[in-house]
Amino acid sequence: MKLIYNVEDKMSFGKMVVFAIQQLLAIMAATLVVPMIVGHGMKSEAALFGAGVGTLVYILFTKKKSPVFLGSSFAFLGSMAAAFAGGVSMEVGYLGLILGAIFAGLVYVVIAVVVKVVGVEWINKLMPAVVIGPTVAIIGLSLAGNAIGDLKSGEVFVDKVQLASPLATIFCGLVTLFVTILCSTFGKKTLKLIPFIMGILAGYVVAMVMTLIGNAAGIDALKVMSFDALTGLVKNADGEFAITLGTFFAVPEFTFMTAIGGFGEITGSYIGTVAVAYIPVAFVVFAEHIADHKNISSIIERDLLEEPGLSRTLLGDGVGSIAGAIFGGCPNTTYGESVGCVAITRNASIVTIMTAAVGAILISFLSPFVAFVNSIPSCVMGGVCMALYGFIAVSGLKMIQKVDLGQNKNLFVVSTILIAGIGGLSVSFGKVTLTSIACALILGIIVNVMLSKAKPEETEE
Repeated sequence: MKLIYNVEDKMSFGKMVVFAIQQLLAIMAATLVVPMIVGHGMKSEAALFGAGVGTLVYILFTKKKSPVFLGSSFAFLGSMAAAFAGGVSMEVGYLGLILGAIFAGLVYVVIAVVVKVVGVEWINKLMPAVVIGPTVAIIGLSLAGNAIGDLKSGEVFVDKVQLASPLATIFCGLVTLFVTILCSTFGKKTLKLIPFIMGILAGYVVAMVMTLIGNAAGIDALKVMSFDALTGLVKNADGEFAITLGTFFAVPEFTFMTAIGGFGEITGSYIGTVAVAYIPVAFVVFAEHIADHKNISSIIERDLLEEPGLSRTLLGDGVGSIAGAIFGGCPNTTYGESVGCVAITRNASIVTIMTAAVGAILISFLSPFVAFVNSIPSCVMGGVCMALYGFIAVSGLKMIQKVDLGQNKNLFVVSTILIAGIGGLSVSFGKVTLTSIACALILGIIVNVMLSKAKPEETEE
């Protein structure tokens, strides 16, 4: 793939801002939704701030050579819920979120030290293309259900029943997808580099027009979009019209501000509970870290595990995750959506990622922008994610283009990973869950090791 902007390339200020907004739109929905799922008063704006800080830390550790954005990790949802288990106070729970991220980050630090001492060749032997390629594909394919689910989702409910017709939501999502595809394929100059922005805006406008018509004509099937996030800007707690400073600016409620009050209540047993909930998951996310970096390496045609080195990417991810949790409560991880955005736009400039990180920090204070993002219908993001997740899957399949699938050894490895991943094989040990991606990768490694001594002539059909 020929990049339009390589890692070290720069562009004009205007383009830099536009490209950064596109990166933000690609990762923002997932980053904002994690604290919403966990609940307990966690704020999406704080998580966005933490993602920006974590990404800047990651860029610092990787010497500005790895164009990846860090966002809130879904893998730690169970761990974060465990921080609030047992009826602990909110202050203790928030302190647990930070302690848990520190435990997980320390796992990355330890692995980074090991990698620094022994090198990365063992990683390449343990996870060659025949293993890592289908695993990357699974990362995209495992999210397919989320994209299609969003594509069918409206935002207006009565008695928990969606009003919008699935045909209406799918139409909005497909408009988003088609505009994204057309801009990426036939767009000229800047338009070719911002297909997601154009797609989201097109889908947003269509959803808004359909909803306004639905409201005016009383056609529930057309009520795709909710305006609550936007109207909430100009309403007070009593629902009355009011424009205040908070309409434009609001300081996020950072996790550490609440966690401070938990120091006097925390116990040793609670710390142990948090450690058990977070540390095993960190090893699972480590596998996804490898897959993401192998993927972005294939896109930019530079082996990031060699330069800046796996030890640096691990440190950046681990320390960045701790920094993100201090502010937003959510451990961070490298985002497949960000990698997909790089692949589709062919813009790998680290300046874009840095600007997106700074933008995330600034935007977390801007109430109108956060409200706008929250008002984007799920079906519109579903259309975008069809392209993003698809590109992740295709990137993985490209990695095995040179793998000889005529050999049973390779065929068994790839098929095991694909079926385990697509089938959704996951295993739970108490509060720790091995995701389908982790299970698929582990099984792939085992099968590959089992057949490593097989001679080519013994496995040919």
